[in-house]
Amino acid sequence: MIKRTIDIAQQPVHLTTRDQQLLLLAKDAEPRRLPAQPPNLLASIPCEDIGVLLVDQPATTYSHAALARLLEHDAAVVICGRDHLPAGLLLPIGEHSQVVWRLRDQLAAPKPLRKRLWQQLIRAKIRAQAANLPSGHATRTRLLAMAREVRSGDPDNCEAQAARSYWSAWYQDASDDPRHGFRRDPDGDGVNALLNYGYAVVRAAVARAIVAAGLLPAIGIKHRHRANAFCLADDLVEPLRPFVDRAVADLVRAGTLEIGPQTKPALLGILTLEVACGGQSGPLMVALHRYAASLVACFERTAQRLAIPTPAGPADAPEADETPCI
Repeated sequence: MIKRTIDIAQQPVHLTTRDQQLLLLAKDAEPRRLPAQPPNLLASIPCEDIGVLLVDQPATTYSHAALARLLEHDAAVVICGRDHLPAGLLLPIGEHSQVVWRLRDQLAAPKPLRKRLWQQLIRAKIRAQAANLPSGHATRTRLLAMAREVRSGDPDNCEAQAARSYWSAWYQDASDDPRHGFRRDPDGDGVNALLNYGYAVVRAAVARAIVAAGLLPAIGIKHRHRANAFCLADDLVEPLRPFVDRAVADLVRAGTLEIGPQTKPALLGILTLEVACGGQSGPLMVALHRYAASLVACFERTAQRLAIPTPAGPADAPEADETPCI
């Protein structure tokens, strides 16, 4: 079943729960005891259907029971700040039956293995960036060649080299007026804010899949910042960023450059995109669990390659990676 992404942004609501349902109540009147049909009920959603709850309305309030019930059903709760970008993430504590053994394998992963996994992630990211550019574009050809050159651990920093070429070509292809150029800025507004919002949504879904697989999101493959509790999510999200880039490019072409009611559905809809992963096709949010499971298999030494989601359509799919990981 495809989990739903719920966005609370327009009207202040109070979130509570009853009979395994998340209730969204208008804030004008919050009854202490809920009647059978609360007069201020805006929506009732089965908790088991929710994959991500994103709250961007500062006047929203919650009952403890609502948050606890969402976590029981493995939902991720994302809280946005005053800039409308995700500021915090609430995840369930993993209860996988093999969690102790999986954490042991994750913590014991040797450096050569982590370097080979990072090589796969960066190759996939660069190939996906190339797939976002028109066929025959010189930068696309250059990126595909660069992806084949990524070595174990990416000691040549091909990721950064590719980014310098990619962002200029990406913006020129997306914008009707590329004369002003584009510089990727994690703290920027406009187009940068759209990218940041989309990345944060996908990151939350990746973190949810990591926890469900019995892994610890704080222990990364490459990212190792001591203040980052989601290093592994930041690793695994790298080859998925081009999904967001493509959605934002469509918004730029439509002349929509700010986060708002018109842009959020397109960015939240990334989680329902049809992708190919591990020989199967389906929504990205479902594929993320196969992606995380493939990482578990690599940690257990029962597999050597990650099952990284790619666009399902053959015309959109990036070049296949046949280069050995060395």
